[in-house]
Amino acid sequence: MASGSKAWTILSLVATLGSAAVAKKAIDGGWKAATGKQPPSNPADPDVDIWEAVMWATVSGTFIAVMKMLASRKAANYYVKSTGHLPPDLQSDVDAAAKAAGAKG
Repeated sequence: MASGSKAWTILSLVATLGSAAVAKKAIDGGWKAATGKQPPSNPADPDVDIWEAVMWATVSGTFIAVMKMLASRKAANYYVKSTGHLPPDLQSDVDAAAKAAGAKG
């Protein structure tokens, strides 16, 4: 189980970092196409218009979170196909749900 846990940790980390890098590049390009300007390098800077800072935080945060979630799901599917079972941290979610369902019934 320990080697599976290490493998999942590495696979999950690579998926997360890779998806964040791809998302950042896509969002920067999308922002420039939509606004004609470079994205704010520091939205907290008072020289950045508040609407621009709020929009940047909303769009970039949402897009990066969705990309990371999709990459994690893809990595989990690959892990299941490779090992025949869920990664350790996802298995605990299944166990908790089963326990909660058992308590209700």
